[in-house]
Amino acid sequence: MKKIILTAIAVMTVGFASAQEQTKKGKYLIEGNTSFGATGTGNTGFALWSEDGTTSWNVGAEGGYFVMDNLALKAGLGYGDEGGDYGASMFSYKVGAKYYIINKIPVELSYTGASVKDADENPSYLGIQGGYAWFIGNNVSIEPGLRYNVTLNEDYGKDVLQFNIGFALHF
Repeated sequence: MKKIILTAIAVMTVGFASAQEQTKKGKYLIEGNTSFGATGTGNTGFALWSEDGTTSWNVGAEGGYFVMDNLALKAGLGYGDEGGDYGASMFSYKVGAKYYIINKIPVELSYTGASVKDADENPSYLGIQGGYAWFIGNNVSIEPGLRYNVTLNEDYGKDVLQFNIGFALHF
C-alpha cells in the first residue's frame, strides 16, 4: 500500500512540474476545441451537429503566447456552415486571455465574433470559461471546460452555455 501511495504522489508531482514548465513566459499554445451546446455563436473549435435533419459543421483552432507565467494572450479562427438549402456559411474569430491558476485550472475571458454570409446582423459574444488542464505529456494537455457566452447583440442570438473538450499543444 505504501508503494502505491508513493507512486501516486510521484506521478502527480511529475505532472505538476510539467505543467509549471509549459505555462511559463515565452511559451506558445496551440489549441483545438470541441464544443457542445453552441450553434451560431461564432465558433473557433470543431463541431458537428444535426437538428431537424440538417447537418451543420465547424472547424477552427486557437493559438496563444504566454506574456507572463500562466497568462496567455490568445487568438482563434474558425469556419463553418449551418447546412441545408439555405444554410449560412460563417467565418469566426476570437481574441482573449487565458490564465492557469496553480498551472492546472485554466480560466479564459474572450470576445468571439462572426461574419455570417447574407446576415443582417452578425453574432457577437463575450465569454468566460473555466476548466481543468490534464497534462498527459510534456507538451500535450486535455482541457475539459465549461463556457458561458453572453450575447452582445440586441436583436440577434441569446446567451449560450457550452461544454468544451480542448486539446492543447505547448511549446
